Amino acid sequence: MTAQNSATAPVAIAVGSAPTVRGHPGSGAVLAGLGVVAFSLTFPSTVWGLESFGPWSLVALRSLLAALLAGCFLLAGRVPVPDRRHWGGLAVVAGGVVVGFPLLTTLALRTSTSSHAAVVVGLLPLTTALFAALRTGSRPPRAFWAAALAGAAVVIVFTVQQSGGSLSGGDLYLFGALLVCAAGYTEGGRLAREMPGWQVIGWALVLVLPLAVAGTAVALPFEPVHLTARGITGLVWVAAGSTFLGLYVWYRGMAEIGVARASQLQLAQPLLTLVWSFLALGEHVSAAAPAAAVAVLVCIAVTQYAGRGARGTGRTGGGTGTAS
Repeated sequence: MTAQNSATAPVAIAVGSAPTVRGHPGSGAVLAGLGVVAFSLTFPSTVWGLESFGPWSLVALRSLLAALLAGCFLLAGRVPVPDRRHWGGLAVVAGGVVVGFPLLTTLALRTSTSSHAAVVVGLLPLTTALFAALRTGSRPPRAFWAAALAGAAVVIVFTVQQSGGSLSGGDLYLFGALLVCAAGYTEGGRLAREMPGWQVIGWALVLVLPLAVAGTAVALPFEPVHLTARGITGLVWVAAGSTFLGLYVWYRGMAEIGVARASQLQLAQPLLTLVWSFLALGEHVSAAAPAAAVAVLVCIAVTQYAGRGARGTGRTGGGTGTAS
């Protein structure tokens, strides 16, 4: 990280060593917890947003509003433009986290329930760990991969059982979302070693601003718009809450308490989404859904514990502890 970046960054993330703490550790836990809560509301908010907008319009508007917010924060902080060598990685983050994951999950939620999607996407930390191992050369122990495979088995059995014995189109979208988002998180974790994580997501959002403007201009005339209070609320939340502010407080909290502790807080995300889906959407949550979510969380907890002493774990930590 350059001296100029250090001067403008609210918090710097130290990867592979003790985090740079610029506040009380308790405040870091609160910030990271707020990030998890923000992420857990993404699917119910997307379902609300689909009441007013088509899937393509919703994703385009979500990216547009989030990019405008990010641009304002970057301008207010007088953050310098990243080096040319960083833009390739930022493009991967933008394609996976800003465009790919929101688009694929939004398409999936046209036919899948929010609670169902939450359990499937509960596999995201494990998928990200695999990408991180391939990208950085880290070598987690066998117990880590055994738990990861067990979690994958739980998710596959759940999705097949819920789909009546076969995978649906919505499930295919969700599994595609896992892959592109894991790639984006892994690259973002790598970049977070050289610039603050909130700037990574900020510049990734700015990078897609022209695409978001074009997408909005094309999608809105072709998809019906029926403005409702819930639809507008859903759009505002996925743009401001999930896509930008959630990641902002998440990275700030992670910088203060460390990647390992913050990632443990995120284990509650699928279960929180099940709660919001029941309260906000009135979805029926079958006995299999919370059971599968708990099983996945147990597997993720084992991977977190087993991976603490892994060679190279510190280098991948920035990529395995986030979700949008």
